[in-house]
Amino acid sequence: MNGDELRASLAHYLATRRALGFKLTRDGLLLDQFVVFCEQAGTERITNELALAWVTLPEKASPAWLSMRLSVVRSFTRWLQAIDPATEVPERGWLPPSHRPTPYLYSDGDVSALLEASRHARWPLSAATYETLIGLVAITGMRVGEAIALDRDDVSLDDATITIRHAKGNNSRLVLLHPTTVDALASYLRRRAKLSPRPGEPALFVHPNGNRVRYTNVQAMFRTFAARAGLLPRSARCRPTIHGLRHSFTVNTLVRWYREGVDVGSRLPVLSTWLGHADPKWTYWYLSAAPELLALAAQRLETWTEPRS
Repeated sequence: MNGDELRASLAHYLATRRALGFKLTRDGLLLDQFVVFCEQAGTERITNELALAWVTLPEKASPAWLSMRLSVVRSFTRWLQAIDPATEVPERGWLPPSHRPTPYLYSDGDVSALLEASRHARWPLSAATYETLIGLVAITGMRVGEAIALDRDDVSLDDATITIRHAKGNNSRLVLLHPTTVDALASYLRRRAKLSPRPGEPALFVHPNGNRVRYTNVQAMFRTFAARAGLLPRSARCRPTIHGLRHSFTVNTLVRWYREGVDVGSRLPVLSTWLGHADPKWTYWYLSAAPELLALAAQRLETWTEPRS
């Protein structure tokens, strides 16, 4: 398979998966670099050695990044092998397993401290924006990227709903809002109308210049708020991040269900849909996120397995 054929196969692969709803923005960029690497090597087929050479090309790359590069290549080569049986699919065992960071779970007091810290941002609109953004993620469990991507028209205060569009998998879903959340959003919109009457974008959450807040800015500001709130890392792999609010929402929901005696197994698909997970197995991962949750699950299991007289 020459360079032109390989590039045409890549275009077909990306078009096929994108037609199924996958965005593949990062995958497309990485695979384009991989194809260039193969062209420069002058190879007629993709081999394990060639794939490994590209995967490990970045110097001082983290294990997680190398694992990501390997995963992208494996997906493409598995698809390509159906067209060209000579294609070799690299094994996962090449690289040491990467470990997911330990989620930083926030108490109600932690969230209150974060909201208080955000109120002291330098600019009044920034303070209002970040306080509302943090509160919305904490109370709904939506992804940070989903919250940032919201437009004003996605929020219906009358219906007490938020429409999340183009989430993972290019799906959309409705999020129902508690009356207190509706009040907080209404207050933010009134504040925003005074401080930025003509924002430059249709975004819900905006900077003082009227532009949509960006993920890098949100991360940086959240680190500042966490430090001001006195939230310190619990270990090298457990640091306060804004994504931890989503973890906390999920774990707290599961803990509450266990305490109420709810059949968590039957209710879990509902939580998965709420979180925007394509498969409940991704929600099951949260079961390992908190010792209290594991203890409650074990207690439930013991109750089920106790001999009945």
